[in-house]
Amino acid sequence: MTFQGRVALVTGATSGIGRATATLLAARGAHVVVTGRDVDRGRSVVDAIRDDGATADFVAADLSGAASCQALADEAIATAGRVDILINNAAVGPLGPTVSITEDVFDACFATNVKAPFYLVGALAPAMAERGDGVIVNVSTMVASFGSAGAAVYGSSKAALNLLTKSWAAEFGPRGVRVNAVAPGPTLTEGTVEVWGEAGLEKLARTAPARRVAAPEHIAETICYLAGPAAALIHGAVVPVDGGRTAV
Repeated sequence: MTFQGRVALVTGATSGIGRATATLLAARGAHVVVTGRDVDRGRSVVDAIRDDGATADFVAADLSGAASCQALADEAIATAGRVDILINNAAVGPLGPTVSITEDVFDACFATNVKAPFYLVGALAPAMAERGDGVIVNVSTMVASFGSAGAAVYGSSKAALNLLTKSWAAEFGPRGVRVNAVAPGPTLTEGTVEVWGEAGLEKLARTAPARRVAAPEHIAETICYLAGPAAALIHGAVVPVDGGRTAV
């Protein structure tokens, strides 16, 4: 699989799944625009990609609203010429009982997980459609597919993203833009370890047939598959990468 000549924008690419995806896309030939809030971490990802002989640039963005999303899209295009592949990975995952979730936390979750992808797609998909070629992959979660105590806000925000995935596939697919999503299960990242701990992730993973925690690279492989030509006829799918949790 090669992405030679393709430009990919990966949000939340300074750590975890985003970093693994940016690294893999670059290794397979894409020019990657790495974006996130932390400048030092973003430049570190870019330096590592370049050290491996691939190409990347960093664009700082906080995805705080429609204007921020438009600014990111504009800067990515100014930096790399265009965007062929958009990976909507940036997310926040507040967990806790419904009564403990403040309005600020609720709003921040939906702003990052729903509003930012919505406006980034609005900023970038029309040009893809005009060229008749483009790919969007959204990073969801397994808890968007079933009820999980303490995950009401996070799960519902990603359920909204799943529906957006299908709506965008219907809207942009006829003009050459494929839109799909991946839904990871327990994955070993800096963020998940901070919340769950490694033992907690392993306990959660044991509820699935595979009985193992994913590495970020496992999720990145599926994202790259969906972004590549082998997935040419896959539109509007939400692909579970959860060790089989949603199958049982």
